[in-house]
Amino acid sequence: MDLSIQALVMGIVQGLTEFLPISSSGHLVLVPWLFGWKDPFIDSVAFTVVLHMGTLLALLAYFWRDWLTLIPAGFAAIRDRSFKGDQDRKMAFLLVVATIPAVLVGPIFESKFEELVREPARIAVMLCVGAAVLWLADRWGARRREMDSLTFRESLGIGIAQVVALVPGISRSGISISAGLFMGLNRQAAARFSFLMATPVIGGAGVWEARKFLTHEAGPSPEMNVVVIGFIAAAISGILAVHFMLEFLKRQPLTAFVVYRVAAAALVFVVLLSPHGA
Repeated sequence: MDLSIQALVMGIVQGLTEFLPISSSGHLVLVPWLFGWKDPFIDSVAFTVVLHMGTLLALLAYFWRDWLTLIPAGFAAIRDRSFKGDQDRKMAFLLVVATIPAVLVGPIFESKFEELVREPARIAVMLCVGAAVLWLADRWGARRREMDSLTFRESLGIGIAQVVALVPGISRSGISISAGLFMGLNRQAAARFSFLMATPVIGGAGVWEARKFLTHEAGPSPEMNVVVIGFIAAAISGILAVHFMLEFLKRQPLTAFVVYRVAAAALVFVVLLSPHGA
């Protein structure tokens, strides 16, 4: 298959699965495996960085008004050494606290986690594990609280949960939304906090991985049109996925994503047991 088409598909997959609670890292392994794509660039660090920068752009494009409020509010809180009852000041620091675990753990353990659970069968198991967590959170959570009611301890707890998403198949959005639900947030509030929290995490991860370009560890360099296609596809599909999730969760439970995860895992095992997967 033409490399441009592969880049388009992978960009769309990244944009959708980064924000739908079904695991982007898992799908970025499973899709090339299912289609038999062998191009080294599609599986390279370089392309992963491009796709993550696309989803970062999606978050910034969707939540730019929030960040134009939160960033000055955060600096104002530092200047005054007080929140002064301002929810924006508090929210800025709730997001900082939620980001700390990923900043501390991600650079050290991300590659080790990915190597440990990168085989399709293990990803399928993790899809089922994530489905169970999502299902329990959606049913046990009180779903009464808004985002600004979080405490700093709870925010840290959501950040710690996010670290588990380093394992392909778990899902960054899925595990952080689940943590928010377990703490009593309503579905939309849990998703919104998850997406805001993901902005500095994805940005930081992209910068961290981009350093490999300087050390020639990022893999082969493709034609620029392939890079642009993947980046734009990830950005556009990411914006659509964020909007869809926030609107969907106003009215619907997370059951559809639980079912999808189990079905995707079943498909992986069917393929593994078939002559194609042998």
